[in-house]
Amino acid sequence: MIPQHTLTLTAALHAAAQDHLFPSDGLEAAGLMLCSRTPGERSRLLSQQFIPVPYAACQRAEEEIIWPGDYLEAAIDAAEAQDLAIIAMHSHPGGLFAFSPADNDSDLRVMPSLFQAFGSVHGSAVMVPSGAVRARTYSPKMERRDVELVSVAHHDIRYWWANGEARARRPLAFTAAMTTELGRLTAIVVGVSGTGSIVAEQLARLGFGRIILIDFDKIERKNLNRILNARLDDAARERLKVEMFADAIITYRGNGVAVPVAASVTTREAVEFAATGDVLFSCVDTLEARQIADLMGVSFLMPVIDVGVVIPTRRSGEAVAIGDVCGRIDYVYPGGSTLLDRDVYSPARVRAEYLRRTAPDQHREEVQAGYIKGLIEEAPAVITLNMRAAAAAVNEYIARAYPFRLDPNENFARTEFSLAACEEEYTAEATFRRGDNSLLARGDLEPLLGLPALKRSRKAAA
Repeated sequence: MIPQHTLTLTAALHAAAQDHLFPSDGLEAAGLMLCSRTPGERSRLLSQQFIPVPYAACQRAEEEIIWPGDYLEAAIDAAEAQDLAIIAMHSHPGGLFAFSPADNDSDLRVMPSLFQAFGSVHGSAVMVPSGAVRARTYSPKMERRDVELVSVAHHDIRYWWANGEARARRPLAFTAAMTTELGRLTAIVVGVSGTGSIVAEQLARLGFGRIILIDFDKIERKNLNRILNARLDDAARERLKVEMFADAIITYRGNGVAVPVAASVTTREAVEFAATGDVLFSCVDTLEARQIADLMGVSFLMPVIDVGVVIPTRRSGEAVAIGDVCGRIDYVYPGGSTLLDRDVYSPARVRAEYLRRTAPDQHREEVQAGYIKGLIEEAPAVITLNMRAAAAAVNEYIARAYPFRLDPNENFARTEFSLAACEEEYTAEATFRRGDNSLLARGDLEPLLGLPALKRSRKAAA
């Protein structure tokens, strides 16, 4: 079953909480976590801020903690303006990965106070020494609900299930246990064409419980050499790529796995669907779409795997020759360096792309004036290159969620390969400059992704 109630922590916030909650004295400690929420049907809480409750202000014991309400008031003041959920969090130094009777009694006192102030969802959480987190939420009527999945995406991706154990070993990569866990996760594939169709095929056959396919385009005859499962009849009928591919997944996975979203990733509809995912695969061919994927990963705390292929050409006398055959795979975690930080795109190049598409004459004038550098034209992708890049992208996710590399994952923030030179190079996360990002865990705050074009219309709000 796909979990409908989840909590995602940034690696930095998780580390800060763990440092405060376990001061090495064996006594419980507490803090308050403020969380935004994602749009869409799935309830995903996103950690924004952790407010530690000072040790000296608490009555601390090995299996109990009492802390003053002043800090609850401070959390309310910080959270109310954006309608953030407040999660009262404390440690279990003894390792109990469950809520104790004392925890239940505490919630019965604390939660009504929160709802008297504001909000429709608040909750509580416990952390054990390993860093594993278990959480639950309450409604204003004090209806309690388990948060089925708590996750942290960093160099490694960590999942903690409400029905699991804190000390349980992660499933081994490429095993049936991995497939079982993937069956409870949702993957987003943006762009279901040459590379994206191959990524989606792998995700479906690996066992992801839900795969949301986002693409507005239709199948043409020229696509048939590189889109998996596409047929002559699909091109003749000009079928939507996502509908064709969703139907193909049904033939070997059954109903309910593939969700086709026939919309541009730049639309609110697509962004709301994408917000429900656990991981996002960016398989697009425009800088604008990569920018949106980047913003979604930051705003909705999703790890993003961006894949691109290119076959640059060069002049050899009067002839044109292949300069290289290469691919790039970037793994981006929430709070780390973004695709913008890594210069995969820039505002200037996104604008140039927009002008080239909508105002070619103006674009030509600015190139000639030297305001815009000439853009590299991507040659039509071939399926062998797409297969190579798509497999690397999906294996990158597996390596993060089910670590199998001999070296630390932080050394593989970017993978680049050249088929012409028979080389593969890796770039570590520490190599990239990390800029400030005010969109981190923005969630459903309007306008979505901080983009005015995605603001909910008054008609839709009504």
